[in-house]
Amino acid sequence: MSFRAFALKKKIYMKIRTFISNNFYEHIYTLYHRKKRIHNFSKYKTMLSNKYGLEIGGPSRIFKKKIPIYYYAKKIDGVNFASSTLWEKNLVDSGKFNYFMQRFGIQYISDATNLNKINDLTYDFLLSSHCLEHIANPLKALKEWSRVIKEDAYMVLVLPNKDGNFDRNRSFTKFEHILKDFENNVDESDLTHLDEIIKLHDFEMDKNLGTLDEFVLRGKDNLKIRGLHHHVFDEVLIKEILKWCNFKVLDFDKDKTNFYTLARKN
Repeated sequence: MSFRAFALKKKIYMKIRTFISNNFYEHIYTLYHRKKRIHNFSKYKTMLSNKYGLEIGGPSRIFKKKIPIYYYAKKIDGVNFASSTLWEKNLVDSGKFNYFMQRFGIQYISDATNLNKINDLTYDFLLSSHCLEHIANPLKALKEWSRVIKEDAYMVLVLPNKDGNFDRNRSFTKFEHILKDFENNVDESDLTHLDEIIKLHDFEMDKNLGTLDEFVLRGKDNLKIRGLHHHVFDEVLIKEILKWCNFKVLDFDKDKTNFYTLARKN
């Protein structure tokens, strides 16, 4: 055997070994956390396995453990509003979106309400965890998300339950308010809720907040930071906004910290 042939065989062998090692580790990781899964995860798994998806505002621990779609999906691309956010750093537009261990999709830098870099009807499903509450115009975002997924595609929407976070003193938002924001084409510079947030924010449940003055300054700079929760969601509002956007809710669940919704585009 020539040296070149030997080197090629060794290279192929190393790639196969790495692939097997990565997949084995992913499998063990996913099995280890299986007790943390949402109780009806099998429904999610059946509908999303081996399919091509898009995540808005990821990656998220929820899709590693609670609803471990990362492991079962064929591939997932990602969208973040900036190259550097409170949650992610050093993102590159059209670069790699590292959503799970050694799994990568395409990274897009785009506002969640304007995915103009993505063609219509591209994806089989869309994921969003703890993102929609940070968007000033949720219906505009949902309509845009609907545009980039195929007919009969699925959406997994995870939103915070105020009982388990710093919004617990605020009232649930009404659908009429959300609709008015859409009709008025409210954009991400909107600070309508800032005074309410400052007044009712539960500082005891947000230990890493800093001082009140720092919180107010960050709130006023929300277009850049996107840390504010514009709206407070409950089961009724979630189902209303999805119905308005022509999604059928297939499964709904909740715990003290989150609402979990699986829906299909009609």
